[in-house]
Amino acid sequence: MKDIMQEILSHFPSISFAFAYGSGVFAQRGNVSSENMLDFVFVVDNPYEWHKENLRMNPRHYSLLGALGPGALVKLQDMFGAGVYYNTLVDCGGRLIKYGVISVENFQLDMIHWKWLYISGRLHKPVRIVQNLNETKIQTLLESNLFSALNTALLCLPEKFSEQDLYLAIAGLSYAGDFRMLVGEDKNKVKNIVIPNMKKFRDLYGPVISTSKVIHSRSTSSLLEQSMSHDQTCKLLKTLPQTLMSRILRYSFGSLTSEPPLEEALLNIAKERHKCSKLVSRSVSSIVGYSSVTQSLKGILTAGVIKTCFYSGKKLKKMFRGFFRS
Repeated sequence: MKDIMQEILSHFPSISFAFAYGSGVFAQRGNVSSENMLDFVFVVDNPYEWHKENLRMNPRHYSLLGALGPGALVKLQDMFGAGVYYNTLVDCGGRLIKYGVISVENFQLDMIHWKWLYISGRLHKPVRIVQNLNETKIQTLLESNLFSALNTALLCLPEKFSEQDLYLAIAGLSYAGDFRMLVGEDKNKVKNIVIPNMKKFRDLYGPVISTSKVIHSRSTSSLLEQSMSHDQTCKLLKTLPQTLMSRILRYSFGSLTSEPPLEEALLNIAKERHKCSKLVSRSVSSIVGYSSVTQSLKGILTAGVIKTCFYSGKKLKKMFRGFFRS
């Protein structure tokens, strides 16, 4: 698989950071096939120059939008959806692939602040890193994103929970509010991702959990525990990404003429843990819901009508297969 992915990358202009994800890379329960499409994300330094070169190298990867030139592609990439431009159902090196292109700047915005909770959401789950030209910087972003995912999930979990519950909560963040979970995705998708890949989740989150002062385990129980105290809840809230924090404050104090100071606001939100959990979940869903709709609408343009219909048909087939399994 590593050789296949390196071969695929050789067909493209220079990429700063690339990772592969999805059922073509990691087994998902009920969806195991060597013919599954390989999904990639390419983080590039200069999207204009990248698309310009890619249009020269791979013009057939693009829909009719490619005829508008790299300037138009970059505007569509950055100004609508989740900052990503996807080409899908591309035959590359004998494998069917889909690849999304995002600028370094937008990648950082999503990883640190969860501006769209789209690419950052992909990286809440195990992925296969294919290329990394700036390991130190990227590693910092990856760790920050995992830390945010862990603390957000903890705010949505009860006092006692299993390791599997934790990973289900984390993996579910990027699907909360996604309209495709209503039509187009297997309803068991989160379980299908987590259950066959427990070891990979453990490897991914083990270092983050080991440094967390929130989670505790007891030798007499297989369950994990966290403090539900007012102070601990407030500390977790303070660590949340900027966009998520803004949504939480908006839903909490939107009807007021002026918001209270941040410290006072968080102390007030943390008073009732159950209400706080619902508020966090609602705020996550609102970010994911908007980005999933706008990115999917953009996908119709970037893929073209024929590819969109074919891709949607495959998704619906998976959804019905999952429905009858459950």
